[in-house]
Amino acid sequence: MLKRAMDRLAGTAGLALASPVLAATALAIRATMGSPVLFTQPRTGYRGRAFDVIKFRTMRDAVGPDGRPLPDVARLTRLGQFLRSTSLDELPQLVNVLRGELSLVGPRPLMHKYAPLYTPEQRRRFEVLPGITGWAQINGRNSQSWPAKFRLDVWYVDHWSLWLDLKILALTVIRVLQQSGVSSSATETMPEFLGES
Repeated sequence: MLKRAMDRLAGTAGLALASPVLAATALAIRATMGSPVLFTQPRTGYRGRAFDVIKFRTMRDAVGPDGRPLPDVARLTRLGQFLRSTSLDELPQLVNVLRGELSLVGPRPLMHKYAPLYTPEQRRRFEVLPGITGWAQINGRNSQSWPAKFRLDVWYVDHWSLWLDLKILALTVIRVLQQSGVSSSATETMPEFLGES
C-alpha cells in the first residue's frame, strides 16, 4: 500500500513537472513523423494480466515491397533513437502508473505475445507490478541477454524493499545521463524473445 501511494504521488508530480518536456517531445514527433504521437502496445502486467503500455512513438511507418513493416532498425528515426537513449519515450508511462498498471520500479513489462513462452521461474516476475525502470535496467538494460534479464527480475521480486526502489530510481537517473546499456549497438532494439532453447 505504501509503494502504491508513493507511485500515485510521484506519478502525479512527475506528469506536472514533465509537462513542458512532454509537450515539446510531442511537437517534435508530430513535426518529424506525423501522427500518431503516442504508441500503445499490449504488455503483460501483474499476475499475467494484459494492459496497454503508453510510450512516445519512435519509429516511422515504413513497409517493404511485400507490404510488411521493415525491421525495427530500419524504422527507428534519429529523433526516436534520441528519445530511447534518453528514455524520454518512457515519460507517458506515468499515465500507466496513475492507472495502477505500472509502478515506478519493477520488472519491465514485456510484449503480451511472449506470455506463453515463460518458464515457471520466469513467470515469477508477475508477482509484483511491472515498472518503468527496474533492477535489470540499471544492470545492463538491453545489453543483457534474456536469461540474465529474467534472473535479475526474479532477484528483484525476492529482495524488494522501498530502499531498493529508491536505489534503483537513483541509479536509473545516473544510467540515463550516462546513456549506458541502452542496447547492444547504437541503433539496435532488443531481439525478440523466443522462449528457452
